[in-house]
Parts: sequence; structure tokens; C-alpha cells
Amino acid sequence: MTLLFALATGLSVAWLAYWRLEGLGRQAWAAALCRAGALTTLLVLLLDVGWSTTMPAGGRPLVLLDASLSMDAAGAQWAAARDSAAGWGEVRRFGDPAAGLDDTLPTLGRSELRPALIAALALGRPVVVVTDGEVTDGAELEPDLLQGVGIRVFARDSVPGAAIMRLDGPAIVSAGDTARFEVEVVRFGGLGDTAQLGARVNGRQASRRSVRFQGGDHQQLTIELPTAGLSGDVTVEVELTAPGDRELRDNTRWAVVHVTPAPGVVVLASPPDWDSRFLYQTLRDVSELPVKGFLELQSGVWREMDGLQPVATSVVRRAAEGADLLVIKGARGGPAAGIRARALWLWPSGMGGEAQLGGEWYASGSAGSPVADAFLSLPVDSFPPLGPITPIEPSEGEWVGLVAQLSRRGAERPVLTGRAEGGTRRVLTAADGLWRWAFRGGASEQSYRALVSATVSWLVGGRDGAGAIARPVRPVVPNGRPVVFDWSGVGTPRTVAVEFRSGEVVTRDTLRFDAAGRAEVRLSPGSYRYSLAGGNGVVVTEAWSEEYLPGAHTLMAREPARVVAARSVSARQWLALFALCIACFAGEWWFRRRLGLR
Repeated sequence: MTLLFALATGLSVAWLAYWRLEGLGRQAWAAALCRAGALTTLLVLLLDVGWSTTMPAGGRPLVLLDASLSMDAAGAQWAAARDSAAGWGEVRRFGDPAAGLDDTLPTLGRSELRPALIAALALGRPVVVVTDGEVTDGAELEPDLLQGVGIRVFARDSVPGAAIMRLDGPAIVSAGDTARFEVEVVRFGGLGDTAQLGARVNGRQASRRSVRFQGGDHQQLTIELPTAGLSGDVTVEVELTAPGDRELRDNTRWAVVHVTPAPGVVVLASPPDWDSRFLYQTLRDVSELPVKGFLELQSGVWREMDGLQPVATSVVRRAAEGADLLVIKGARGGPAAGIRARALWLWPSGMGGEAQLGGEWYASGSAGSPVADAFLSLPVDSFPPLGPITPIEPSEGEWVGLVAQLSRRGAERPVLTGRAEGGTRRVLTAADGLWRWAFRGGASEQSYRALVSATVSWLVGGRDGAGAIARPVRPVVPNGRPVVFDWSGVGTPRTVAVEFRSGEVVTRDTLRFDAAGRAEVRLSPGSYRYSLAGGNGVVVTEAWSEEYLPGAHTLMAREPARVVAARSVSARQWLALFALCIACFAGEWWFRRRLGLR
């Protein structure tokens, strides 16, 4: 209406001036038209006439492209997804929030959408997600977060394949022992029933066996690898071969095993009893070190705890001399005589002539000791009673981890003590009957396991103090995931130079530790020997990734909501109106001069 009023006013004033006042009639029509235009434009600008318009909200869409390894698996449509995404808007890759996103190929070992989606929505632009639908956190995304977001799915085709899902085995074994690995294999896409499973140790073929799925899609197998003649860090490579398999990168798994010249923990029981039996089994369960046990059933005759095979006394002594932790249950003489162990756990039981106090002794934990957490919030005094105890007197600087009272009355007597001196650590257990805690089950069993675990951790925690200042958390990582180093040096973590060697190729990098003392390095698939200040070892980045296995579709295709925004436009924002007004006034002046008017 305002625009019509301005137009009517301009035409009326021009007609009144040229037809009524000056009486020029039709010969002044050009000048009159210029005056009408000038007055109309001037009124529009003076009244600041405005109008509204609509346009797509946010401008050009932001396209989040799935860059995880699943987009490059057999049957995937990476090229089509990448090219389509480039035509739909500005492309940003998502997958692993901690990884660099500059590569042109999908290289990320995870498919996490949430962090990238939240960042994209904060920009207020239309968002389109391009993926194969196999997003790790897709099922956990809130509906409100996906509201208005477009999802374009390029699902991968179903292809026949087989993969090694899991490879579990020991991290440390003693030289000469057999390393046993549990292998879980899976097939999909209608693959055949037969396959071959092979294992290589340090690159040499060590084992090969057939796999028959027998109508099922999962099989669990055990492979045994000898360690005779090996030492240090050893790589184990297990490979699955199946006819018709379209995806080969998920067929090989790795493990790194440290082969020690002697068992890490050696248990000597003379004579054996229930405490030594339960202690040996628990040590094998809770300790990462290889455990070897020997028992003396009759004087001078030693046998292995596992199969009761006879062993020479010299073999027992060599094992005891090389142990990181020597546990002596009963008499201390025999093969252990004169050995100065790096860590020693003594359990006398009166076999060396020590005095014994009989009765039922009820234990309770002592605060402030390295094993105090084993009894935290647990009713230790209600656990089964201990048997005879050996009277001991802790020396100055010795910690007490467990005390006992006879029939819950009388003075408390220490029954578990420890001390560290001269670079060695020693624990003394002066009570029998702890096996009853494990035998009973429940809270007492858990407390017994925690006690054994905490004691071993304290005993072996002081060894190799001058070792590497950083160690890998896991020596083997899947494709697309970083090798994480944990700071183990003294003081505040600092940057550390590290070198990785794979064959003739040498890669140098720097470990930059965060506030938690962790640093990450990303390596291409392969086996590497690393070296840094104070130590070296082996790390492996597998070609395997769970992204190559067919996953659940957690995102379904949906078109983005068309969102428009209203925008108000003011006449004074149009510079052309100012130019038009000036041009009309100039045109009127020119035409009036032609008519002989001022």
C-alpha cells in the first residue's frame, strides 16, 4: 500500500505541475514522467518502504562424509559416496575425533558420528550425513540431534568372506614352555565350510591346521606354539585362508609375546599343602608373569605342580635363581638355599622350626599398607578363620597388611608384613588357612584373589626401575588406531624421541605426553621395532580392523528437512533507488531545458 501511495503521489504532482499549472500538455510528457519517477522514488526512500522474502536457512549444506575403513571394505561404495558428497555441499570427514582428516581415502578405525554432528549443527547450516549406515554410535544418537539432518546411505554389498574375530594368548612365557592361543574365526556371505589356519613365529611357519565351520558361522580353536630357542619379544602372526574370501585384510591377527629365560614367578612348596595349591592357581590367574611351581612330596624328590612330573633339583634351583619373584611355602632350604631373590614371598608354616600358635584366628585388614585395598569395604572378620600362626615381630620400616585375633578376642598379632631394602622386596605370611577364603567363594574368594594380586604387584613393582621411560599400553593395535605409550619415567612427562624400524624403513617421531601421561603415534600396518631412551621393544599395527567386518546398520536414509528463513528487506538497502532518484531529477532538468524552461 505504501508503494502505491508513493506512486500515486508522484503521478499526481507531475500531472498538476505540467498540465494544470504550466499548461504544457503532451509536449512535456517526458519531463513529467521523470518528475513522477523522482518523486515516487524519493517518497519510497523517505518512508523507508520494506518487504520480506524467504531463502534457504544457513546457506550451503555441510556434508559429513564417513571416512572409516568400512567405506573401503569389499563391496563398499566409497568412490560413489565421495563424489556425490562433493556435489551436495562442503565436505567434512568424520570417524575418529582424535585422528587427522586430510587423506583422500577412508583410513579411520572408528565410525563415531556424534562429535562431528554436534560441531556441524552448531554452525546453523543444513547438514547431510553420507555413510554406509554402519556407524558405531548411530543407535545412541538422540532423535532431537538428528532432527532436520539428511542421511544418504551407500550400503556395501554382501560379499562372501571369513575373518579372525579374536586372538587371545599370554603376554609373557618362559623359554621352553608352550604358548597357547585361543582363536575365534567367523564366516559370512555364504562362504564355504572349510578354511586353513596358519601361524608364524617371527616370520617362520610354526603351525597349520584345517578349520571346518560344520554348519555354524563361528568356530573357536586353540593353537599351541613352542618357544624353545626363542627369547625377548616374539611376534606371532595367525592367518586364515578361505577359498572365495573377498576381503583379505581381516584374515590376519598379531600378538607380541615376551619370552623370558626363566619363569617370572616360581613357587617352591616343601611339603605341599592346601595353601600352596590355592596360591599357585591364583598366581596363574592374576599375574601377567609366567608362573612355575615345584613341590617336594618326599625329601629330595621334586615334581612339577602341573603334572607331577619329576624334575632334577638343579632344574628347580635354576628356575629359582632366574625368577623375578620367588615364593617359598614351608622350609626355606633345599634348592633355594643361598639364593638372593629380587623379590621374595616367604610362608614359613613352622617347617623351619618356628613356633606355632594353634586355634582359630580371625583376620582383619590394616590400613596404610600396599595391600589395604584388598579388604576395602569387606567384612574380613567374618571370613573363615585362619589356622596356626607363627609369632613375628615387624621391624622398623616394615608395613603390616593383615592382623589376626584368637577367637576374635585378645591382642592383634601381625600375620602379613612386608619390607623393601637394598633393592629387594620381601613379604612374610605368618598364617596358614588363607586357602579357606578362596574355597568358600563369594566376597572372601574375591578378597583372597585381590590380596594375592596386590602382594605380587608390590613385590615385583620395584624391579627394573631404570628401564624405558615410556612403554606401549598395548603392543598390537588394529588398523586405523594409534599406538599409545604410557609414561613410566621419573617426574613430569616430557617429549621423547622415538624411532620405529620395519625392515629397512626407519620412521622417526616424537612422543608428546598429555596430562594423563599418554602419547599417541599412528603407524601404517606392519611390524615395528621401536627404540627410545632407556628401552626398546616391538609394536604392531594390524591390517585387521573391525570396520572390515559386516556391521549393523544403525542409520537409515532420510531426506533433510527444507528449512527456510524469512528476511526483511528495506528500500534504503537498495543503492539503485538512490541512483534512480538522482537520474530522474537530472532527466527532468534536461527535458525542461529542451522546452526552454528553467
